[in-house]
Order: sequence, then structure tokens, then C-alpha cells
Amino acid sequence: MAGTVRVGSPSLVRLIFLSLLLSLLGISYSYVTHRMELHGLSRSQNGNYLTTAELWLNQTLDHFSPYDGRQFSQRYYEFLDYFQMPDGPIFLKICGESACNGIVNDYIGVLAKKFGAAVVSIEHRYYGKSLPFTSLTTENLKYLSSKQALFDLAAFRQFYQDTINSKLNKSTGENPWFVFGISYSGALSAWFRLKFPHLTCGSLASSAVVQAVYEFPEFDRQIGDSAGPDCKAALQEVTQLVEQQLALKGKELKAQFGARELDIDGDFLYFLADAAVTAFQYGNPEKVCSPLVEAKKAGEDLVDVYAKYVNDYFLGTFGEKAQIYDQKYLKKTALTEDRSGRLWWFQVCTEVAYFQVAPSNDSIRSSRVDTRYHLDLCKNVFGNVIYPDVDATNLYYGGTKIAGSKIIFTNGSQDPWRHASKQTSSPDLPSYIISCSNCGHGTDMRGCPQAPLSIEGNEEMCSSSDAVHKVRQQIIEHIDLWLSECHDSGRSFM
Repeated sequence: MAGTVRVGSPSLVRLIFLSLLLSLLGISYSYVTHRMELHGLSRSQNGNYLTTAELWLNQTLDHFSPYDGRQFSQRYYEFLDYFQMPDGPIFLKICGESACNGIVNDYIGVLAKKFGAAVVSIEHRYYGKSLPFTSLTTENLKYLSSKQALFDLAAFRQFYQDTINSKLNKSTGENPWFVFGISYSGALSAWFRLKFPHLTCGSLASSAVVQAVYEFPEFDRQIGDSAGPDCKAALQEVTQLVEQQLALKGKELKAQFGARELDIDGDFLYFLADAAVTAFQYGNPEKVCSPLVEAKKAGEDLVDVYAKYVNDYFLGTFGEKAQIYDQKYLKKTALTEDRSGRLWWFQVCTEVAYFQVAPSNDSIRSSRVDTRYHLDLCKNVFGNVIYPDVDATNLYYGGTKIAGSKIIFTNGSQDPWRHASKQTSSPDLPSYIISCSNCGHGTDMRGCPQAPLSIEGNEEMCSSSDAVHKVRQQIIEHIDLWLSECHDSGRSFM
């Protein structure tokens, strides 16, 4: 069997010789074998992931009840190829509202190599394989919240530090920790530093949606600004034409867009709006704007051109599925396939809303995608008792007035989600906007475009690589400073 050490083999002879030599030099053989064991767990795959090797821990189901001892298995990953043992930093990369199938090979790998850091990542409860229950009824979803997720992160942080100490025979002391996240997980990164400042030296909150928003027309307005006047006018015309044709030939129209299962017209109109959003959010504005602007100039059928974009890019290259916009699908509670759509909508409908409603005038999306549509979806999918308490969420975390420290906020200028993030700097809470025509969601960590993934977050693909590089240098400076302050204090936090 490959890799097996046999008695009398050259490999065993070398190991015995190495052990004797280390003993003579006063170096612990157990330390070296621990180092080899650690590195053997997470070999780089030189692809889209740094590692996909699954690890597991037992996690508390309800962190807020001293009487509930139930646990569930939570998936996590570790990448240790760059780890400068025993005292190097540990980077905690938070997974968000989807299955977490490994540690993505984006800019965090570059940072880990620079700082000699281990990288660990834990899957969000309920998503992917980290399932507390065998069905996703509304009753079973009551433990799905950002508050429970933050305690998961804190418990994992303690668990993993103990694991590292044990493997490296460290009796005392902790490694300096730094936390990273993008989008919702970016908000979790900021909130983790806010609520558990003693467990981390600082955090990067990339495109972090820290402000819960009940009605969010700024989202659509940003799409219009990012599109520019010609593309915006073309998108608005598509919406008007679709609304007219929907009443005359609804089934045929939906089939043309690969969305025949969307019986509710509001679901279909939301799907069409999201298709355009995706191009801007993830750094590919030309994918939707170039064909539409050219078609409008040539007098071509804009609905046909937009349908081609939706099928080729949104459903094709990007890989979205129309069924996740279907309320009948969202109501399903069985674990027969990925249920991320239902899970995220539950968080939307209970904590953060982010209702992407049409502005009162000059809207791109249909005016039928309004507050009533969102509220009806929440009640239809989860029941009448569900309502997004955004005031409580912002009271608990502070929204854009978050009062934490040592949190870096970054946003792309074209990203509509930045209007739910902290965009102004304040003492010890630096905020940076990366400005370029394709700087979208998580550009600092993923490069341009964010999807499809650019390995190691290649900034050279951005229309203004200098803008991305400048913000990344500022990120490095903050991480370096805050990690050094942890080291100087002899603690893993400040």
C-alpha cells in the first residue's frame, strides 16, 4: 500500500536516524511528528479550493438555554500548509448562507502565506451538511439565527485552539486569531469582533451587510447608477415589455426564460430582476449591458436578447436555478437536495429583511416586487407567525453605527449591497470603497469578477487593479498592526 512504512524499510531507517539525531540536538521528536501530522491534513489542491477535507465537531444546538443539552455535527475545514508553528496566527474564514464545501482559494490564501497563518473555516448551522434536524419545518428552524451562529463561531474557536495546543504539546498560551467574511458572513465577521472581542485580534468585514433593512429601494437605485443611462433605459424597457407580455402569454414567456415553474408572477418578476443584479453584484456588468445596449440601438427585440442573457449567463455560466424563486419549492421541508434557498429566506423573514423593493420612481425592477410581495412570501412559505424584526436586529448589533473596534469594512463601488454596509470610516473602524466599473461584491477577497472564481483573487482582472491593490495594502497594514499588538500583549486579543 502506498505510503505504508514497513519494518526494515529505508523509510523506517531514516525515521529512526532522524529521531536519534533530534535527541542529540535536544529537539523534541514529538514536536516534529506533530508538525508532519498537521501538514499532512491539508495539502493544497492547486485549484478552486485550498482544501476540501471534511472535519467535524459536536456543536451545541441552543446556546441560550442552560437546560437543552442537544448537539449536532458541524462541518469544518483546516489548511495548514503556510502555518508557522507553534505561534503563527489562525485565520477564521466564516462560511455564509450556502453549503460550505471547502476553503476557497481566494485572496485569503495569499494573506495566509504572507502572515504564516493557518486557515480554518466552519460551515454555518443548517446549511450544507451541518444539519441539526432531518426536516426543515418552521418549528425546526427556530435555532437558525445569526445569534446562534456567532456562538457557534465562539465555541469552534475555543475547540480549535484546544486542538492545536494538544497537537503541538502547548500547555499554555493562545495563537492570535483574525476573522474574515464576505456579505452575510462579512456581517458575522464584524459582529463576532463586536460580541467576542476577547477571542480575536480583529476582523475583515468584506461587503458586510451589517444594517438590517425593512424596505431597500437603494438596492435597485444602485443597479441603475452602476448600469449607466443607456443600459438602465434598456433594462427598464425590458421590464415594461415583460409586464405587458406576462398578461397575454405568461406561460410562453416564462418558458422563454427557463422559468416555466414560476406560477406566481411576482416570483417570475423577482427572478428577472435578480438576473440583472447578478451581473453588477459579481463584477460582470458587460454581460448584461453590452448586448442590451447594442440591441436597443439596432431596434432588436429586447425581451429576446434579455432571455438569451438569462439562459446563457444567469442560468448557464453563473449556475442559478429558477426553482429557488418558486414559493412552492421554498415551502418544501425535506432534505432531498440543497435547501439553502428556504434557509436564507427564513433568516430574511425573521431577522434582516433586505426587501429589495422597487423605488417609487425611475425603477428598473417591476413595481409589483414591493413590500407586500415579500411579506406574502414570508407568510406563504413559513406561516403567519413569521415577521422580520429588523429593529431588534439593529438594536442588538448597532447597524451601521456598530460600536466595535479593529474591524475593516470594504465594499465595491458597483455592489448594490454596499448600502447595507458601513461605508464611512470611524476611529478603529476603517472603511474602504473600491471604485471601478466591475468592482462588486467581495472584490477585495475575490478579485474581478467574483464569479466565476478568480484563483487567489486576481486583482489584475479588475478594470482598476490599482484601486483593488491599494485597498488590499491597507488591509495588510491593519492586519499586521493588530496581530503585532496581540503578540506584544502576550494575548490572542486586544
